[in-house]
Amino acid sequence: MRQIAIYGKGGIGKSTTTQNLVAGLASLGKKVMIVGCDPKADSTRLMLHSKAQTTVMDLVRERGTVEDLEVSDVLKVGYGDVKCVESGGPEPGVGCAGRGVITAINFLEENGAYTPDLDFVFYDVLGDVVCGGFAMPIRENKAEEIYIVVSGEMMAMYAANNIARGILKYASSGKVRLGGLICNSRNTDREADLIEALAAKLGTQMIHFVPRDNQVQRAELRRMTVIEYSPEHKQASEYRELARKISENRKLVVPRPLQMEELEELLMQYGIIADEDESQVGVAEAAGA
Repeated sequence: MRQIAIYGKGGIGKSTTTQNLVAGLASLGKKVMIVGCDPKADSTRLMLHSKAQTTVMDLVRERGTVEDLEVSDVLKVGYGDVKCVESGGPEPGVGCAGRGVITAINFLEENGAYTPDLDFVFYDVLGDVVCGGFAMPIRENKAEEIYIVVSGEMMAMYAANNIARGILKYASSGKVRLGGLICNSRNTDREADLIEALAAKLGTQMIHFVPRDNQVQRAELRRMTVIEYSPEHKQASEYRELARKISENRKLVVPRPLQMEELEELLMQYGIIADEDESQVGVAEAAGA
């Protein structure tokens, strides 16, 4: 069983990419479980055709203790026989959301949710946070394989580099490794070339370039993955190809995160940020100019 965590900047399309990827693996005959590690509980909605799944933390609050839960209370089966669990989090403004991740994973382990027939377990983790409870999938050696969803936008690349720093930190004391970058395209200039260059500097690979296509949004309006909604569409083929590449991937590395100056040089090289004249930084415009 391969345990994989998906990280990426908030809003990059991580949960959508994960669910479409998992649907692709299911179409290849793989047995998969998704553990949603985001308090929004939106990591399984496309698999279950639902707005939100009842979470582990919802039921803990309702029943008073995790000991009163059964796996069947929180584990639902969705498209492609994919097992779906959402950790959830505390009520807004109360407590640490990362504790939901810790509680959920421990509960699933202790109650036999990780069955021998599973080929993959995916952890869909909140944003680009690699500390506290949200780092548990890599800190506790639950997930030994990490993929980062990124685009050619500056902040998405900054987040990817920051996540690589977190992986490097935990790689020294465990087996966690970076499997590659998934480019979820935003149609920025020279995007594929830029992400290939970033991957090379990190010592990894761009495992797949997922083109931008409105069919993804059309499917989401039906609360479905593209593979289920329109299996013959070209975008469904892209997700199946991503699934195949991850299924066959054996290139797992300890990343080499960039210094901020290196990342900025890369962004300037590809025209993402301007190559400024440092002598003019902080200098106001002359009067009458």
